[in-house]
Amino acid sequence: MGQDTRDNAELDRKLRHYRLSRDEHRRIVGLIGREPQGVEWALFSALWSEHCSYKSSRVHLKGLFNQSPRVLQSFGENAGVVDLGEGERVAFKMESHNHPSFIEPYQGAATGVGGILRDIFTMGARPIALADYLCFGRPEAKRMEKLVDGVVRGIGGYGNCVGVPTITGQTEFDESYDKNILVNAMAVGLFRPGEKVFLSKASGVGNLVVYAGAKTGRDGVHGASMASESFDKESEKKRPTVQIGDPFFEKLLIESSLEVMEQDLVVAIQDMGAAGLTSSSFEMAAKGGVGFTLHLDRVPLRDATLEPEDILLSESQERMLMVVEPSKLERLQALYHRWGLDAVAIGEVTKDRVMRLYWKGDLLTSIDPDLLVEHPPRYERAYESWKPKHRITDGPVLMASGLKVGEELLKLLGSAEGASREFIYRQYDGHVGASTAADCRESVGVVRLKDSGRGLGVVLGCRPYLMRFDALEGGRDTVAYPSLELAAKGFEPLAMTDCLNFGNPERLEVMTSFVAALGGMNELARELVAPIISGNVSFYNETEGRNITPTPSTGLVGLRRSVEELPTSNFTQAGHEVFVVSTSKIFEFGGAFAEKTKLEPRAMGAIDRDSVKSLVTSLLAVEAGGFIQASRVVGKFGLGYALSRMALGGVGAEVNGHSFAELFSERLYEVVIATSLSREDFEKQWATASGGSAPIRYLGRTGGSILKIGSDVELTVQELTTVYHRGWVQSFPNLAVNV
Repeated sequence: MGQDTRDNAELDRKLRHYRLSRDEHRRIVGLIGREPQGVEWALFSALWSEHCSYKSSRVHLKGLFNQSPRVLQSFGENAGVVDLGEGERVAFKMESHNHPSFIEPYQGAATGVGGILRDIFTMGARPIALADYLCFGRPEAKRMEKLVDGVVRGIGGYGNCVGVPTITGQTEFDESYDKNILVNAMAVGLFRPGEKVFLSKASGVGNLVVYAGAKTGRDGVHGASMASESFDKESEKKRPTVQIGDPFFEKLLIESSLEVMEQDLVVAIQDMGAAGLTSSSFEMAAKGGVGFTLHLDRVPLRDATLEPEDILLSESQERMLMVVEPSKLERLQALYHRWGLDAVAIGEVTKDRVMRLYWKGDLLTSIDPDLLVEHPPRYERAYESWKPKHRITDGPVLMASGLKVGEELLKLLGSAEGASREFIYRQYDGHVGASTAADCRESVGVVRLKDSGRGLGVVLGCRPYLMRFDALEGGRDTVAYPSLELAAKGFEPLAMTDCLNFGNPERLEVMTSFVAALGGMNELARELVAPIISGNVSFYNETEGRNITPTPSTGLVGLRRSVEELPTSNFTQAGHEVFVVSTSKIFEFGGAFAEKTKLEPRAMGAIDRDSVKSLVTSLLAVEAGGFIQASRVVGKFGLGYALSRMALGGVGAEVNGHSFAELFSERLYEVVIATSLSREDFEKQWATASGGSAPIRYLGRTGGSILKIGSDVELTVQELTTVYHRGWVQSFPNLAVNV
């Protein structure tokens, strides 16, 4: 075999190991003017991975609406920050831990929670709330019961121990997630009046680079690049790339790091997340336009056999990297040591923009951080203009015959898609910290802000079945629907984060749906002045050639004058008048019912951003008067299912009759409202609040122990409740012992 052949074979071996393409190799050689040497392969592998560089999405992300008068910090930092007024600010972000959670569900989900918490307290904010967005496959799919069990226990096991309440969430089931589940975690942190926001931009020539927290192990090595590729039949063997977390250690890190920042002992600070020490150090230096000298042999290790590449790529949990003035090092170390944590100076900031990495006195590399952080490839993947399908000009959109309304409602309440999620949220501590005003039992999670007494609402969005039907409308819905959920409880939507979960971006249909969904999200974010200020892109959610449903999950925060008299999501008292209010322009489609029963997919209209904004404004105005006692945005399975859910609180209702299509199709958007006002008085209040821009329709009145819909439905509240809870037991018989 000739030398050239051997050289090519060796190059191919390295490219496979480091998950780099031939074109990317040529780009590296062009940037540094030579072949990469030693640890440089690992550096480029990590920082040029899809997970770290966003090389397939950045061209589309740069146009996102991300500013408003309230936004203090947007993209480019660990989390976004918005100003709530009265000296209070919040930081929040959502991220994915999909691949790790499929490989090792407990640790994958647990470390997803740990990682998103560090993104928050790294900014100087104390974490006050968690939320999770989960997508699982069919209950009968291989490993699904174990995946559900492990993920839920992982989220609860970490969040509960670290002392941050999980106040809301969303869980979906579909066969597209059979071999690639989604685990997205969101965290919110509070800056109280006078507290400082900390950033990750390194500065100060001669300042020290300090490593703090847990010791470095072998877990998570090559985790970032693993998260940037599709799965195959061997994916379950990738457990060594999944991190191992310790929530009690994280609690120590939270308290010590917040104390360090309170005493102003750090110049800049960054969590060691994806790609570990590599991403944190190179990104901090690049942002500051400086260089670092790092001595890798000074990094605290729990495994003495680790080599430089392992140390650079390890994603061991509960670690931070800081820039510290030399005069403050001793005080900082004393504080961390008091909490039982390491704090070691492993390098210093240099004037020239060069990263110099040493191992036991030997120089491993000397390289400009910008070459890795600012110059990864930017792929403009092929996509097509979005073309709506299944549109009709005249209804009904749901063509069903021979089906009985009551029977179908019970089937939906007892299905995996429509049944209770109590097994999940009962494993989470939703009230630790004593500030939770509404938890997972409500459609919006609410925390009381300690200083002002106002309410901070948190809600998640994205309906995968709508994304399967139409990615553009689904993208719009990821903002519109949760915004209406906030407004229906009296919260003004302020800003949002996202977690864009998609399949292989090299596939035309995947990139087409990505661009369409992102465009729809951006339209509504701009219209509602709810800027997208942080987030995450998770591509390559593909297993054995099959992609997941495009799933751009969102997390929105909103503000309310107080947590008193919060509208509930259930009927709570007899004698309340029931109405449905809606947007003036409706997008109507067969919805989740049509998909589940395999009826012909049909739709009319489009989500209209002006009418969505008008409905949000109208809801906020009428709720401010205290006129809404219960509210629920009509969503999955339509109006009939929404009314059934509202009766689960123990109070029934008698409402007007509707056609089958009116009860089970989905009209975007409708909101059911129960009020103590008389019919005439509430209609007057709504007319004033909406200015006639949002239609209102009278439904009926609450009371009794029966849900009665015209002459078609007469179901007891007890029957509805029993079926709703029994549905989970039937789907997951081994996971229902605690319900």
